[in-house]
Formats: sequence, structure tokens, C-alpha cells
Amino acid sequence: MLLCWIFGILALISAVTGVWQFVAAMRFPLHRRVTDRSFAPGVTLLKSLKGCDEHTHHCLRSWFRQDYAGPVQILFAVQNAADPVCEVVRSLQREFPQTDVRLEIVTTLLGANAKVSKLAHLESLVAHEFVVISDADVQVPADLLTNVVAPLRDPQIGLVNCFYRLAYLSTAAMHWEAVAINVDFWSQVLQSRTLQPQDFALGAAMALPTARLMEIGGFHALVDYLADDYQLGNRIAKRGYRIELCPVVVECWDPPMGWRQVWAHQLRWARTIRVCQPGPFAASILSNQTLWCGSALVAMIARSIFHELSAILVILPFFALNLRIVLARPLHWKLVPKNSSPWWWNRGWDAYWVVIFTPLKDILNVAIWFAAFFGNTVVWRGVTYRVGRDGKLTRLG
Repeated sequence: MLLCWIFGILALISAVTGVWQFVAAMRFPLHRRVTDRSFAPGVTLLKSLKGCDEHTHHCLRSWFRQDYAGPVQILFAVQNAADPVCEVVRSLQREFPQTDVRLEIVTTLLGANAKVSKLAHLESLVAHEFVVISDADVQVPADLLTNVVAPLRDPQIGLVNCFYRLAYLSTAAMHWEAVAINVDFWSQVLQSRTLQPQDFALGAAMALPTARLMEIGGFHALVDYLADDYQLGNRIAKRGYRIELCPVVVECWDPPMGWRQVWAHQLRWARTIRVCQPGPFAASILSNQTLWCGSALVAMIARSIFHELSAILVILPFFALNLRIVLARPLHWKLVPKNSSPWWWNRGWDAYWVVIFTPLKDILNVAIWFAAFFGNTVVWRGVTYRVGRDGKLTRLG
């Protein structure tokens, strides 16, 4: 009977946590746009590139098509002149000849993090008061710059970042990852903001004053860290500036990934969070509703063989388990912009895979959670690294 009570209490904690995340997420004004476009300072976009796929052109092109009133400079950095992504950039230069674009070939890396090393090389070429940093696979709406720069009118805001969603779910494994990102991650971020101000950044799209970047030592100070976006936001927050969330959602268009690739990605993410925020990561297992509600359900059903009254209690974890699935669907739908297409992707099959993969994601995340503690290596772009206790990378292969 004691086991039933233990699992029952944990199931209750996880259900309350789930409702808390849901309420925090639903209150956030996603997709709201600014109405005052008068603040349009000069912006430099920084992008580190490596390789390309069928979506790269569209993702990069979305930055060239920004409806922004101020001057925009775009700086790309690639490590190999023979990289096929160079031709993608050149084709965009030909398509948008009036845009201030520069492609830099960076052959010497300054640290273990190749992406940040290339960004560090671009620092001296920045021509404007504000910088925007974005991953190569991120596609943005035409008004992203207007909205992400607007909060920086306030000098107390040191960095603005955006939520992101996986937009191209081409495999079953990517549906699993989509639950982690499109349902859970952004709602967990908003939940944490109800407890304390945000002290980290989300790296898909970030905007900050160039002066703030230089104040923390620039990208040169981050070249050996795995979680460079976390480090960037955390160091700015520690200097007394606020981290702001832009309501505009950007889209990540990853190439197709199988279970092995998604597992490696999720494990890298989990070990990154464990290093950056060990306490919250350890406690995160308490919010796994499928684990605790399922365990309570099994324990109570087993107990009911010997004690019929406990069968009544089976209803409670069963209800909480279904609540997890019910709340996952509106969380996912809220992250999807209303003008996204095709409609069946967002409201048809989309509705069913969330139901199917939400409990599966929770079950697999138990293994990810344990694996995060038993090992300090990650695989990133085909290269194996060791992650130190301070979050620094050491290349192993």
C-alpha cells in the first residue's frame, strides 16, 4: 500500500506541474506583433554555416526578405570554400544585389565549438549597433527583425530571443522530438519564468546590442563551450540586464533524422542542460506524467487484487495520464502560426501524432534522463566531444 501512496503522490506532483506549465504557456501572447515600427536601428545578422540540404536556401532566403525599415548587414562564415552552402549564399547575393552581404571563409578555428569560432571571426566586421544571431536551419517570417529588435529600445534589456518549433517532421523519430520541443520545452521555459527571471538564451534567433556582446568578451569568450546560447544569455543576465522573449515563433527545418540521430540529439541536449542547470535538470523527472501516473496505475491495479477498495483510486492516475495527452494538443497547436500550411498538417494528422507520441516521448525520456548522468560525451555534427563540469568542450575525434 505504501508503494501506491508514493507513486500516487508523485503522479499528483507531475499532474500539477503539467497544469502549471499549461497555464503559463496559454497566458503568453504568442504570435503577437508590434504595432510601433518606428524603432529600426541598423542590424547585423551573423550566421555560421556548414553544409546544406533541400531547406537551406529557403531558410537563408527568409532573412533576405525581411520587411525591416532600417539598414541590414548579413555576414556568413563557412570553414571550407568548397562547401556547397557557399553556392547557396552566392545565388542569394545574385537574387538580392542591393543587400549588404559578405561570405567569409574561416579556416582557423579558435576553440572546440566550430560554430562560435566562426562567429568570433565575424565580430570585427559588424557594422551596426545591434546584432542578430541565428542557426542556419531557421526560417523566419518577414517581420521577425522588426519584432525581435523592438524590445531593445529599452536599455535594460540585454538580449531578446525567440521560441522555435520543429516544422518538418518527416520521420517517426522526429515526431518524438517534436513533442519535446513543440509541446514541452517552450511551456517549461515559461513555467521557469514564473519562478525567476530568465537567465539564459534560446539560440534559434537572438538579438542584442553589439555593446552587450563586447561587454561579456564577445564570441571569443564562448568558443570552448557547448551551450553557447546559454552562456551568452547567462553572462548578460549576470551583468544586470534582462532577457526578453519575443512572441514571434521561428521554424527549424531539420533534414530527416532516424531514431539513432534523434537519440544522439536528445542526449546531447540533456547533458547540456544537466551541465548548465544540474538542480532543475535532476528535478525535471518529477514532471514526467506518463512515468509516475503509469507507475501509480500499475501499483494500484496490482494492489486491488488483494484490496478491492484501492481499485477506486485507479481512476485518479488514469485521469492524470489522460490529462497529459489532452493538454499536449493545445500546447502544440498554440505554437503553430495560424497562417502555416497545409491545414491538415496542423489540424489533421498533426492532432493524432501528438496523442501517440506524447506518452512515448515521456517513456523514452526516462532513459535519456538516466543516460545524461552516466557519461560526459556528446556527438555534434558527426564529431565526438567530452563535456567538462564547467560546460567546456574537448574534441575527441
